[in-house]
Amino acid sequence: MPELLERPDLPEVEILPEEGTSPVPPAPPPGLDTALHEHDERLARRDLRRQIAAMELELAELFRSAFPRAGIEFRVGAPGGPRVLPLDELERVRDAIAARLQDVRGQLYDRGYVEQKMRALIEEMTADPASHKWLRVSNEDIGEPGCRHWHSRPRWGPLGMLMSWWRVKVSSGCPLAGRVAPSTGIRRPIAC
Repeated sequence: MPELLERPDLPEVEILPEEGTSPVPPAPPPGLDTALHEHDERLARRDLRRQIAAMELELAELFRSAFPRAGIEFRVGAPGGPRVLPLDELERVRDAIAARLQDVRGQLYDRGYVEQKMRALIEEMTADPASHKWLRVSNEDIGEPGCRHWHSRPRWGPLGMLMSWWRVKVSSGCPLAGRVAPSTGIRRPIAC
Protein backbone atom coordinates (compact mmCIF):
# COMPACT_ATOMS: atom_id res chain seq x y z
CA MET A 1 0.00 0.00 0.00
CA PRO A 2 2.79 2.53 0.74
CA GLU A 3 4.27 1.87 -2.69
CA LEU A 4 1.05 3.19 -4.30
CA LEU A 5 1.38 6.49 -2.47
CA GLU A 6 4.97 7.00 -3.57
CA ARG A 7 5.00 6.62 -7.33
CA PRO A 8 8.11 8.11 -8.87
CA ASP A 9 6.69 8.04 -12.39
CA LEU A 10 4.06 10.77 -11.63
CA PRO A 11 5.58 14.26 -11.45
CA GLU A 12 4.19 16.82 -9.02
CA VAL A 13 2.44 19.67 -10.75
CA GLU A 14 2.10 23.06 -9.09
CA ILE A 15 -0.52 25.39 -10.47
CA LEU A 16 0.53 28.96 -9.95
CA PRO A 17 -1.67 31.90 -10.79
CA GLU A 18 -0.59 33.90 -13.75
CA GLU A 19 1.28 37.02 -12.97
CA GLY A 20 -0.86 40.14 -12.93
CA THR A 21 -4.10 38.32 -12.03
CA SER A 22 -5.84 38.27 -8.66
CA PRO A 23 -7.98 35.51 -7.11
CA VAL A 24 -10.48 38.22 -6.06
CA PRO A 25 -13.08 39.16 -8.72
CA PRO A 26 -12.92 42.72 -10.01
CA ALA A 27 -15.00 45.41 -8.27
CA PRO A 28 -18.17 46.60 -10.01
CA PRO A 29 -18.17 50.00 -11.70
CA PRO A 30 -18.59 52.97 -9.34
CA GLY A 31 -22.21 53.59 -8.25
CA LEU A 32 -23.49 50.20 -9.35
CA ASP A 33 -22.77 48.32 -6.11
CA THR A 34 -24.65 50.86 -3.95
CA ALA A 35 -27.82 50.83 -6.05
CA LEU A 36 -27.96 47.04 -6.13
CA HIS A 37 -27.26 46.76 -2.40
CA GLU A 38 -30.03 49.22 -1.47
CA HIS A 39 -32.47 47.53 -3.80
CA ASP A 40 -31.76 44.08 -2.35
CA GLU A 41 -31.97 45.36 1.22
CA ARG A 42 -35.29 47.07 0.50
CA LEU A 43 -36.78 43.83 -0.84
CA ALA A 44 -35.40 41.85 2.09
CA ARG A 45 -36.76 44.42 4.57
CA ARG A 46 -40.19 44.32 2.92
CA ASP A 47 -40.22 40.52 3.02
CA LEU A 48 -39.22 40.45 6.70
CA ARG A 49 -41.92 43.00 7.61
CA ARG A 50 -44.48 40.89 5.73
CA GLN A 51 -43.40 37.76 7.62
CA ILE A 52 -43.56 39.59 10.97
CA ALA A 53 -47.03 40.96 10.20
CA ALA A 54 -48.30 37.50 9.23
CA MET A 55 -46.95 35.97 12.44
CA GLU A 56 -48.45 38.79 14.56
CA LEU A 57 -51.80 38.15 12.86
CA GLU A 58 -51.53 34.44 13.63
CA LEU A 59 -50.67 35.26 17.26
CA ALA A 60 -53.77 37.48 17.45
CA GLU A 61 -55.90 34.66 16.01
CA LEU A 62 -54.56 32.29 18.67
CA PHE A 63 -55.43 34.86 21.34
CA ARG A 64 -58.94 35.20 19.95
CA SER A 65 -59.48 31.45 19.90
CA ALA A 66 -58.19 31.03 23.47
CA PHE A 67 -59.84 34.13 24.94
CA PRO A 68 -61.18 33.10 28.35
CA ARG A 69 -57.93 31.37 29.26
CA ALA A 70 -55.40 33.34 31.26
CA GLY A 71 -51.67 32.99 31.76
CA ILE A 72 -50.56 32.93 28.12
CA GLU A 73 -48.43 35.85 26.95
CA PHE A 74 -49.59 37.25 23.60
CA ARG A 75 -47.97 40.70 23.57
CA VAL A 76 -45.39 41.62 20.96
CA GLY A 77 -42.82 44.04 22.33
CA ALA A 78 -40.99 46.67 20.32
CA PRO A 79 -37.18 46.37 20.37
CA GLY A 80 -36.07 49.74 21.74
CA GLY A 81 -38.87 52.04 20.63
CA PRO A 82 -39.89 53.40 17.24
CA ARG A 83 -37.07 53.42 14.69
CA VAL A 84 -36.08 51.83 11.41
CA LEU A 85 -34.54 48.47 12.25
CA PRO A 86 -31.59 47.07 10.33
CA LEU A 87 -31.96 43.68 8.68
CA ASP A 88 -30.31 41.72 11.47
CA GLU A 89 -32.65 43.20 14.11
CA LEU A 90 -35.67 42.54 11.88
CA GLU A 91 -34.54 38.94 11.62
CA ARG A 92 -34.19 38.74 15.43
CA VAL A 93 -37.71 40.15 15.86
CA ARG A 94 -39.07 37.65 13.35
CA ASP A 95 -37.29 34.76 15.06
CA ALA A 96 -38.50 35.88 18.51
CA ILE A 97 -42.11 36.08 17.30
CA ALA A 98 -41.78 32.68 15.62
CA ALA A 99 -40.46 31.18 18.88
CA ARG A 100 -43.28 32.77 20.89
CA LEU A 101 -45.83 31.56 18.33
CA GLN A 102 -44.50 28.02 18.63
CA ASP A 103 -44.60 28.28 22.44
CA VAL A 104 -48.19 29.57 22.47
CA ARG A 105 -49.30 26.82 20.09
CA GLY A 106 -47.72 24.23 22.41
CA GLN A 107 -49.36 25.73 25.51
CA LEU A 108 -52.78 25.84 23.82
CA TYR A 109 -52.38 22.27 22.58
CA ASP A 110 -51.44 21.08 26.08
CA ARG A 111 -54.35 22.95 27.68
CA GLY A 112 -56.76 21.66 25.06
CA TYR A 113 -55.64 18.11 25.74
CA VAL A 114 -56.11 18.53 29.51
CA GLU A 115 -59.51 20.18 29.03
CA GLN A 116 -60.66 17.34 26.78
CA LYS A 117 -59.55 14.81 29.43
CA MET A 118 -61.43 16.77 32.13
CA ARG A 119 -64.64 16.78 30.06
CA ALA A 120 -64.32 13.02 29.66
CA LEU A 121 -63.76 12.77 33.43
CA ILE A 122 -67.00 14.68 34.06
CA GLU A 123 -68.88 12.21 31.86
CA GLU A 124 -67.30 9.27 33.74
CA MET A 125 -68.14 10.93 37.06
CA THR A 126 -71.79 11.38 36.19
CA ALA A 127 -72.03 7.79 34.92
CA ASP A 128 -70.38 6.25 38.02
CA PRO A 129 -70.04 8.67 40.99
CA ALA A 130 -69.01 5.94 43.46
CA SER A 131 -65.75 5.23 41.61
CA HIS A 132 -64.79 8.95 41.68
CA LYS A 133 -65.31 9.71 45.40
CA TRP A 134 -64.72 13.30 46.52
CA LEU A 135 -63.49 14.35 43.06
CA ARG A 136 -64.19 17.94 42.06
CA VAL A 137 -63.88 19.46 38.56
CA SER A 138 -64.43 23.18 37.95
CA ASN A 139 -65.32 25.19 34.86
CA GLU A 140 -61.75 26.51 34.80
CA ASP A 141 -60.51 22.92 34.41
CA ILE A 142 -62.53 22.52 31.20
CA GLY A 143 -61.60 25.96 29.82
CA GLU A 144 -64.92 27.72 30.33
CA PRO A 145 -65.64 30.92 32.26
CA GLY A 146 -67.72 30.86 35.41
CA CYS A 147 -67.69 29.31 38.87
CA ARG A 148 -69.63 26.09 38.23
CA HIS A 149 -68.13 22.82 39.41
CA TRP A 150 -68.98 19.13 39.52
CA HIS A 151 -68.39 17.40 42.86
CA SER A 152 -68.79 13.68 43.59
CA ARG A 153 -70.08 13.42 47.18
CA PRO A 154 -72.26 11.12 49.26
CA ARG A 155 -76.01 11.62 49.31
CA TRP A 156 -77.28 12.34 52.87
CA GLY A 157 -73.84 12.89 54.39
CA PRO A 158 -72.21 10.17 56.54
CA LEU A 159 -75.16 7.81 56.13
CA GLY A 160 -74.83 7.95 52.34
CA MET A 161 -71.10 7.42 52.62
CA LEU A 162 -71.65 4.27 54.72
CA MET A 163 -74.36 3.01 52.38
CA SER A 164 -72.29 3.94 49.29
CA TRP A 165 -74.91 6.32 47.93
CA TRP A 166 -72.80 8.68 45.86
CA ARG A 167 -73.96 11.40 43.49
CA VAL A 168 -72.48 14.19 41.40
CA LYS A 169 -73.61 17.58 42.60
CA VAL A 170 -73.37 20.38 40.06
CA SER A 171 -73.10 23.86 41.53
CA SER A 172 -75.26 26.58 40.08
CA GLY A 173 -72.35 28.90 39.44
CA CYS A 174 -70.98 31.98 41.15
CA PRO A 175 -72.80 33.22 44.23
CA LEU A 176 -74.62 36.50 43.82
CA ALA A 177 -72.89 39.47 45.32
CA GLY A 178 -74.90 40.75 48.23
CA ARG A 179 -75.14 44.30 49.44
CA VAL A 180 -72.40 45.14 51.88
CA ALA A 181 -73.42 47.54 54.62
CA PRO A 182 -70.91 50.25 55.46
CA SER A 183 -69.08 49.73 58.71
CA THR A 184 -69.73 52.58 61.12
CA GLY A 185 -68.41 50.91 64.23
CA ILE A 186 -71.76 51.30 66.02
CA ARG A 187 -73.68 48.14 66.82
CA ARG A 188 -77.43 48.38 66.52
CA PRO A 189 -79.83 45.84 67.97
CA ILE A 190 -81.76 43.71 65.54
CA ALA A 191 -85.52 44.18 65.78
CA CYS A 192 -87.57 41.00 65.65
